[in-house]
Amino acid sequence: MMDFRLKVFISVAQNLSFTKASKELYISQPAISKHIQELEAAYGVQLFERKGNAIKLTSAGEVFLKHALAITENYRMLQLDMNLLSNSFKGTLRIGASTTIAQYSLSPIIAGFISRFPDIKLSLQTGNSQYIEDALEKKRIDIGLVEGSSRKNEFRYTHFADDELVLVTSASNNSPAEITAAELKSLPLVLRETGSGTLDVIEHALDAHNMKLSQMNILLQLGSSESIKHFLMYSKAYAILSIISVSKELYENKLKVIDIKDIEFKREFTFMTLQGQHNEITDKFIQFALISQNKS
Repeated sequence: MMDFRLKVFISVAQNLSFTKASKELYISQPAISKHIQELEAAYGVQLFERKGNAIKLTSAGEVFLKHALAITENYRMLQLDMNLLSNSFKGTLRIGASTTIAQYSLSPIIAGFISRFPDIKLSLQTGNSQYIEDALEKKRIDIGLVEGSSRKNEFRYTHFADDELVLVTSASNNSPAEITAAELKSLPLVLRETGSGTLDVIEHALDAHNMKLSQMNILLQLGSSESIKHFLMYSKAYAILSIISVSKELYENKLKVIDIKDIEFKREFTFMTLQGQHNEITDKFIQFALISQNKS
């Protein structure tokens, strides 16, 4: 078994918070501190620099994190390969994924999973994040993969990948390369529909700057990133979309990114499962997806 203390260290290092690590791992803060102290004593180094309530990695901690992540990934691969040799996984897996993830991130992972576990019958439902949450709550799916920042107590969340939203417009649009937050309010915007994880992230980022979605010049709302991109091609409008959803258009010089001073639209993609329900096939898919993501 992999040393649990490595998992504790990685959680603290990535969150830069003992409190957040405690909540993430479901163990007490004293236990978190004890595991870190044991690692520091074992290797004779200080891993974190503590200043009041804030912490940051020391240079030794940076090196330790690099190796801890590598060990964790290798251990995941070891578990997966050993299970392949010792188990024959059969059954069904019902996945629900928000539209952006399903369109731009999930296809190669699902293809690889089906190839490696041919006896698992897999189905995929897509919709906005609100739809996926509802499907999981009503047990129409076994696992959800969503974007956004909302959290519900009935779900268990597992980090999948980081993402960023960017302001884009047609490459032919005569627009500045950078705008201020105030200037954003006047731009004609095409946004995702209510209930989408993308819109949820935009609202949270604006709130952090004392701005409201109601203050924006919203031209219309559409149900997918693809429909928004096609609309931009024939208009002078702007949109805030995932960078992965517009990478092809940026490369082909069909769209361009407009920087916004002082505002960042950061988010994460997360797996959702129901609290207290364990499913070996679901765990296997999450494990496989995380390994595949780390390799890409």
